[in-house]
Amino acid sequence: MTYAEPPLREPDLPRTAKVRPTALRTGWTTGACATAAAKAAVTALVTGTTQQEVEIGLPAGRRVRFGVERCEVTGTPPVRAEAVVVKDAGDDPDVTHGAELTATVNWTDVPGLRLAGGAGVGTVTKPGLGLAVGGPAINDTPRRMIGEAVAEVVDLSEVGVRVVISVPRGEIMARKTTNRRLGILGGISILGTTGIVRPFSTASWRASVVQAVHVMAAQGEPTVVLCTGGRTERAARALLPDLPEVCFVEVGDFTGAAVTAAVGDAMTGVVFVGMAGKLAKLAAGILMTHYTRSTVDLSLLGAVTAEAGGDPSLVAAVTEANTGRHAYELWEAAGLLAPAGDLLCQRVRQVLRRFAGPTVTVDVAMVDFAGAHVVASSGRWPR
Repeated sequence: MTYAEPPLREPDLPRTAKVRPTALRTGWTTGACATAAAKAAVTALVTGTTQQEVEIGLPAGRRVRFGVERCEVTGTPPVRAEAVVVKDAGDDPDVTHGAELTATVNWTDVPGLRLAGGAGVGTVTKPGLGLAVGGPAINDTPRRMIGEAVAEVVDLSEVGVRVVISVPRGEIMARKTTNRRLGILGGISILGTTGIVRPFSTASWRASVVQAVHVMAAQGEPTVVLCTGGRTERAARALLPDLPEVCFVEVGDFTGAAVTAAVGDAMTGVVFVGMAGKLAKLAAGILMTHYTRSTVDLSLLGAVTAEAGGDPSLVAAVTEANTGRHAYELWEAAGLLAPAGDLLCQRVRQVLRRFAGPTVTVDVAMVDFAGAHVVASSGRWPR
């Protein structure tokens, strides 16, 4: 089935992401700061001593230390503790920079960790985010990090701990995010897949993407593998284990810049590995996918659903989905993930081939939201 090819667009960066005269600092995610606050509070609960500094592990294995802004212990013996870690977002234009990630902890009668969201942490009200509707907007990686950090202090098979994460003024901060549109109400989200905030949205990050492509070209590698982040890079490396590490480039939002650099360096192959949301934007012809400059075209996903054989009710549901992830979940529930995903990947391939020109081969793969499995492709990796 043919479709109208979308115009190719590479929007300019937002004003806050223009070139800066100095090097950009990395920072810490809300998830890392919440983890540090939780560990400090649990340590204070166990020892009865307020904490001034705490060490946690990041998902990649690195150990980092955080200063504790405030720590209080209540009761003798301690029955409640609270710790605050202030978020430093580095040079990323992040509305949560300076947020006071607060963990309040107490013992429970049932062994294990009970994690809850307090004031300033948003509540999930719509599907499509990979989180339970009605629960706190604390994503999977921060949940796992908090659990691992608490387990460094107490044996959760023997004792029970309740951890409540809150963020003073979080509801005000959330007004400057897309949370309300996504159905996250009442505060910010506790996010992060690596624990580290890198200035992906800046022109300097775009320059680093281009530089990474030039480096691999200088080593004579003909194929660049573009990944949107850490999880997709892990999936891409599993998919293409024979390629050297230098071939894998985390492009963030700057797919267009990476492809332009690859073409300029006379590379002959581009592989793109991503998740549903980024793929939907690329399929619509958008080569710079910063959230302030692009949205997921749900009508495009509805058209893909129809082409893949979805019934009218599923097409309508996808067209009205909350997010690209929500559309993915609807496809999966209807048993249509593979054919719809393949079609989406094929559309992205057509867009990237038009953008790159006839001398470059293009392959596209879609991975699940854990980055564990390839669920669809443009044809190179048949299931």
